[in-house]
Amino acid sequence: MKASLLLVICLVVCRAMPIAPAAAIPAPKPVVVDIKNASGQSVGTAILTDAAPGVQIKLDIRSLPPGEHSIHIHQVGKCEPPDFKSAGPHFSGVGGGHEHGAGAAAGDIPNFSLVVSADRSAHVTVVAPNVTLGTDDHSVFSNGGTAIVIHAVSSETTSGAPPRIACGVISKPE
Repeated sequence: MKASLLLVICLVVCRAMPIAPAAAIPAPKPVVVDIKNASGQSVGTAILTDAAPGVQIKLDIRSLPPGEHSIHIHQVGKCEPPDFKSAGPHFSGVGGGHEHGAGAAAGDIPNFSLVVSADRSAHVTVVAPNVTLGTDDHSVFSNGGTAIVIHAVSSETTSGAPPRIACGVISKPE
């Protein structure tokens, strides 16, 4: 009888106890990228946040030529003007390389063109579905960082990549 009473009391107490939620993994901090033109002037920002799967990029652009532009994440975290070739090819993961026209890379943003209005600004949010803010091979922090590059036009009829007109280094927040 004492054992049965003790079991009932134990069940009542256990049922009344709140269940602690599992320890939540904190989301990575937003990453703010300053985007500069070939003259070294800031032309806007990109704020990167986790959007598993992928990375959400909120673009606030000013002082770029009106019209359609392409935007990609490039392999190297360097933005040396005037041509930003220092950013390397499109990002394709740790140790990877991607030449323009060779197929989709992790740093490509499918079905997206940055449309800059007549007042030379753009405010848009897009998801880069094949990159992360983590520590894996597709992290934008791979190789010590990557870069966001804005090209002059969204598509060209030539085999070469359109000129790079703006660039911002993506580096891990401290």
